[in-house]
Amino acid sequence: MARNRSYSPRIERDLVSALYHEAKHRRIPMTKLVDDLLRPALKAGETTRLREETRQDYRHR
Repeated sequence: MARNRSYSPRIERDLVSALYHEAKHRRIPMTKLVDDLLRPALKAGETTRLREETRQDYRHR
């Protein structure tokens, strides 16, 4: 039987560190912090702008 696999993006070490310290400061789990940060941005339609910025960043590497 096949297992469902979900995508787990590799997050750069400096971002993981910043998230870890911010979560500790707020006394919440990192997963909750990430959820709290991403949901409003996604709802606000930021995904289109972020997608374009990401494409531009990778073109310049």
